Amino acid sequence: MEADLYDEFGNYIGPELDSDDDEDDLDADDRDVDEGDEDDDDEPADADDDVPGMEVVLHEDKKYYPTAEEVYGPEVETIVQEEDTQPLTEPIIKPVKNRQFTLMEQELPATVYDMEFLADLMDGPELIRNVTLCGHLHHGKTCFVDCLIEQTHPEIRKRDDVDLRYTDILFTEQERGVGIKSTPVTMVLPDSRGKSYLFNIMDTPGHVNFSDEVTSSIRISDGVVLFIDAAEGVMLNTERLIKHAVQERMAITICINKVDRLIVELKLPPTDAYYKLRHIVDEVNGLLSTYSTDENLVVSPLLGNVCFASSQYSICFTLGSFAKIYSDTYGEMILHVTSVRKFTKKAPSSNSQRSFVEFVLEPLYKILSQVVGDVDTSLPRVLDELGIHLTKEELKLNIRPLLRLVCNRFFGEFTGFVDMCVQHIPSPQEGARNKIEHTYTGGLDSDLGEAMAECDPDGPLMCHTTKMYSTEDGVQFHAFGRVLSGTIQAGQPVKVLGENYTLEDEEDSQVCTVGRLWISVARYQIEVNRVPAGNWVLIEGCDQPIVKTATITEPRGNEEAQIFRPLKFNTASVIKIAVEPVNPSELPKMLDGLRKVNKSYPSLTTKVEESGEHVILGTGELYLDCVMHDLRKMYSEIDIKVADPVVTFCETVVETSSLKCFAETPNKKNKVTMIAEPLEKGLAEDIENEVVQITWNRKKLGEFFQTKYDWDLLAARSIWAFGPDTTGPNILVDDTLPSEVDKALLGSVKDSIVQGFQWGTREGPLCDEPIRNVKFKILDAVIAQEPLHRGGGQVIPTARRVVYSAFLMATPRLMEPYYFVEVQAPADCVSAVYTVLARRRGHVTQDAPIPGSPLYTIKAFIPAIDSFGFETDLRTHTQGQAFALSVFHHWQIVPGDPLDKSIVIRPLEPQPAPHLAREFMIKTRRRKGLSEDVSISKFFDDPMLLELAKQDVVLNYPM
Repeated sequence: MEADLYDEFGNYIGPELDSDDDEDDLDADDRDVDEGDEDDDDEPADADDDVPGMEVVLHEDKKYYPTAEEVYGPEVETIVQEEDTQPLTEPIIKPVKNRQFTLMEQELPATVYDMEFLADLMDGPELIRNVTLCGHLHHGKTCFVDCLIEQTHPEIRKRDDVDLRYTDILFTEQERGVGIKSTPVTMVLPDSRGKSYLFNIMDTPGHVNFSDEVTSSIRISDGVVLFIDAAEGVMLNTERLIKHAVQERMAITICINKVDRLIVELKLPPTDAYYKLRHIVDEVNGLLSTYSTDENLVVSPLLGNVCFASSQYSICFTLGSFAKIYSDTYGEMILHVTSVRKFTKKAPSSNSQRSFVEFVLEPLYKILSQVVGDVDTSLPRVLDELGIHLTKEELKLNIRPLLRLVCNRFFGEFTGFVDMCVQHIPSPQEGARNKIEHTYTGGLDSDLGEAMAECDPDGPLMCHTTKMYSTEDGVQFHAFGRVLSGTIQAGQPVKVLGENYTLEDEEDSQVCTVGRLWISVARYQIEVNRVPAGNWVLIEGCDQPIVKTATITEPRGNEEAQIFRPLKFNTASVIKIAVEPVNPSELPKMLDGLRKVNKSYPSLTTKVEESGEHVILGTGELYLDCVMHDLRKMYSEIDIKVADPVVTFCETVVETSSLKCFAETPNKKNKVTMIAEPLEKGLAEDIENEVVQITWNRKKLGEFFQTKYDWDLLAARSIWAFGPDTTGPNILVDDTLPSEVDKALLGSVKDSIVQGFQWGTREGPLCDEPIRNVKFKILDAVIAQEPLHRGGGQVIPTARRVVYSAFLMATPRLMEPYYFVEVQAPADCVSAVYTVLARRRGHVTQDAPIPGSPLYTIKAFIPAIDSFGFETDLRTHTQGQAFALSVFHHWQIVPGDPLDKSIVIRPLEPQPAPHLAREFMIKTRRRKGLSEDVSISKFFDDPMLLELAKQDVVLNYPM
């Protein structure tokens, strides 16, 4: 019996069970089945066999879920995925992502004028003013526009504690508290006589990194209003903008903003405040006389082109509008109260006050001090005298809102500002000729030129776009520009001419269809169906071919149309970052993003190095930070890796070539000889700033070089080219004599030699960076007789090679960009600023107290490559009390010889100053994927090397 408990393998299986239980189970089942049968008698008897759950179903035939056909119906195609390709991190059903990067109004807000009236004013160019508001960082441009917005939009009001900042429409601008893009605002404003004008106002960023935005705004404006903080005075960017506005031939007016700071913050007495304000006006006039040759270009409150404002308290007046307040109150008789009261240039007695202090500043001081000081007792009486009526609720307000309210009621609307712009900034009709002369590449003597100079709405269409604004979701762009002649219609076909378009080479042009047209008012847009000459317009539908600026014209018939010249910026993009996607398969997305940021930022440059890295060039750290934010979040939504920032270098020489360098063409039929030498000081800058242009005729060009730089007649008349491009800081001179060289043959290959020179100077031999400040002289040339033997393919590479060898024989050096830094700091932080600068190879040029304030201004130079993290470092060392702004200033030679073989660069160690040039060169070459060192044999022919050996020149160059 025991044996039955185990199977044949010895595993325990237990005793056999009785069969009674089994029978019971079966009975119960049968009973169930019987009951079921009784219920459904109608069914045939064989239903017993199909009882569900009874039959044996093999595992693979079991059906857990209904088939796709049963669920979706017979006609639906379904695909079954064997495995889940979606990572766990992604939700199965994603929430709908609303991509929005700008604050926009959902519907048109109420305005104090009809939109139809605004649209009608567009047809009268003499009633339009196109104005750019510019100024230093935080000098109150945006708040000033807010006051104008509140004046014209009754429902838009700022909350007491926060600024409205209506024109900072990007979320990034709101978060950072600084303007990044220039924003157009169009509104109807009345002057002091109640006449309405259509104002196109561009609110621009004040940070020096974004001065390219100011350039693109100035291009489509007729004048600027320069904002200056009354307490800070003329700052770094104020000075640069004055220079830039003069160069761009703008009408210049100034607005001294934040005058309340003199009273509330600095607590200056009225006479001191007068001297402070006068000091600012004098300083501006000093700068104007420095940069401009026009004697009549002065600003003065007497002329009416200076207005005073305090955006925070909604104050704005000129002398004219203040006088109008007096005349409205007392009538015209104010001055004739007694016979003694008359205005004199000289003070009648030593203790008499200036009339500005007596009639303007003292009343202002009184109003502010009454509101700030004595709200409950004397304020109602004063307000009563001034004819200002406030309700009980309004009198209970906090000081700031109350002050704003009282000043608003006293000074009224900003008619002084409107008067100033109307009188001192030309209308599009008056300013057109000046604008066209300065910006149009074609002449004014054609019918088209005349139509533009007269701002003719019935002429051929010419529209100049200078900015691209992306839509709310960042998917496409709208072009923003100014119509200079003709009328642009919604839905019309137009021809878009790019920056490379010329009458000879028409490749860069494309016919597009205009979509809708809008008038842009910061956070909302007014759709219009046509825009006549003299106005600004936002255009949909032709963004695809435009990169930076464009000229939009008729698709047919306007064949002689040329382009408006590309923008000329007052800073240089010298900081460089390399980008690549974290996931290599997302490269196309990143390239698309790069194309878009390139459209969005006027002075941004993107390029691909020979080594395949994608490089972005910008003006500074903040600038590139904003670019990267847009690239990552707005335009490509992918992860992007960024290399450490570097700067662009230049290559130059400091001596004349030690021997004549020649090179033969591959077919041995031609030979060119050159030497290189440094240019005279200041000449490179003159060429870059277009003080001298290669397009001038021979005589004029010769005279310039003879008088200003002491060149001899022959050399001055035989300048062949500037390079790279037409404004590059290098010169190619033909120094051959007719007695030695056949000039006719040399002339036949001039273009090829110039091309080789341009190519050579665009990427120099040291590390593929542009050459700067070098004069190349052609000393001798042997040119083949047959045209076949002197083709471009033979001459161009040879010319480039001889440029390189002459360059390397003339003691080459590297140049690096230097920043000009302006630091504002309290007196006790000045020493810390010196320390931080000294640690980064910087040096201070000036430190002086700011008149009328407890701060110091420190001006200094710092190499751009050492400026990364400088601002953060400075804030750390001064507990955040110092504020710095830096902007590109000049190029300077890097200490040390880049070709000195004896220098050993040890990894991860800071190099002493004399080794820097070598370090920069080697690391730049490594980054670009070039060989470690410059090998000279690449650029020297065998005969040339023999010549060197003959002359026994000692070279420390690797052969």
